[in-house]
Amino acid sequence: MGVLLELDNLKRLLEGFETTLLIALSSAVISIVVGILLGGLMAFGSKIMVLACRVYLENIRIIPLLAWLFIVYFGLASWFDLHISAVLASVIVFSLWGGAEMMDLTRGVLTSVSKHQVESALALGMDSKRVIFNIIFPQSFLSLLPSSLNLFTRMIKTTALVSLIGAIDLLKVGQQIIELNLLRMPNASFVVYGVILMFYFSLCYSLSLYSSYLEKKFQHIRG
Repeated sequence: MGVLLELDNLKRLLEGFETTLLIALSSAVISIVVGILLGGLMAFGSKIMVLACRVYLENIRIIPLLAWLFIVYFGLASWFDLHISAVLASVIVFSLWGGAEMMDLTRGVLTSVSKHQVESALALGMDSKRVIFNIIFPQSFLSLLPSSLNLFTRMIKTTALVSLIGAIDLLKVGQQIIELNLLRMPNASFVVYGVILMFYFSLCYSLSLYSSYLEKKFQHIRG
């Protein structure tokens, strides 16, 4: 554990963890807003809107996330002479990815509401907008929250990719510490990566447990 006590290495890891959380949290907030809006369009919009959303979703899913990171970070600088930080490029890419996944989750829960309830509401004289906002959206929210937490957990774990474009996240800081101490401390990589594992595990496992709790709770409410 000596490697963590030298030159404020533990402090540096915490700063790297803050960068990881900054990327994940910023992307998650943007993804939720974009995903819910586009998910509503995908579920109830015109055929052109549905097609546009589908093209967006498939492009994000087909092209690897790492390729998107390279395209945004290096491509913008090369094609448009627009230089942005690695952190901002990471937030853009993760927001695009998270927004696409959130859009599909939202579409799924919106279209899963019982047709019988919708038909009954329409028969009672409610217009389509009131049915969507008073019946479909409230019920869908219960199903969407656990899935959103699972998506956020995936985003946190996947942020490890941002070190490949130079973002000083938790993994990148760990690699720097190992490179500086490996000759003097052969077990530096084991210690540092072990600490990094604990950072990721403690956060992601907590979110996973909370997601499972919410899912069981909402199943009981719907029950």
